[in-house]
Amino acid sequence: MNTAADSRHSALDSKEVYARLYGEPLFAIPQDLYIPPQALEVVLQSFEGPLDLLLYLIRKQNFDVLDIPMAEVTEQYLEYVEQLRQSNLELAGEYLLMAALLIEIKSRMLLPVKKADTGEEVEDPRAELVRRLLAYEQMKQAALDLDALPRVERDFWVVHAKADLHIEEILPEVCAEDLRQAWQNILRRAKLHQSHTITREQLSVRDHMSQILRRLSTTEFLEFNQLFN
Repeated sequence: MNTAADSRHSALDSKEVYARLYGEPLFAIPQDLYIPPQALEVVLQSFEGPLDLLLYLIRKQNFDVLDIPMAEVTEQYLEYVEQLRQSNLELAGEYLLMAALLIEIKSRMLLPVKKADTGEEVEDPRAELVRRLLAYEQMKQAALDLDALPRVERDFWVVHAKADLHIEEILPEVCAEDLRQAWQNILRRAKLHQSHTITREQLSVRDHMSQILRRLSTTEFLEFNQLFN
């Protein structure tokens, strides 16, 4: 029995292995370890755009989207944009435009509110941003709902299989009496649908004039509608 080898494996298993170099375990990071600057790729949480980032910051901290704390959200947004810049990632122009908009809204909220000359309430500087966020969230949820539906070639596959089956037709069992009753039913239904021709009575104008004169000769007074009864 190799007692020394077993003891060595037990000792290795009890320690945390950080990495393996040519198959040999490393239990600690070397102090003189050198990593080139371009050897590491910094991966940040990706967003689909500035609205997606803003919505993430608001929902993550349970802020009310109708009452956004602009100072705090703007600070967090600018920190994320700064991380993008320091990570040498290509900074999209739309992120910078949103940063400028947030700073503008934050500055307007710091100014004293003046009532309009018409007496109407001045619109909240955040109103347009709130409308855009709510519309974006609605569209994003709709996209998630559509993506959750079963999709061909992602969730299931359509298979076309043709089965070569010979199906024998089974005829009903009938007797002569059944045929006789069926024929009688056909004749009975045929009588209900017999066609007939309607002929119109032919009356001339002269005949009508004669009838009216005869009725007038027998009575002194007669209503007009009685002439056509």
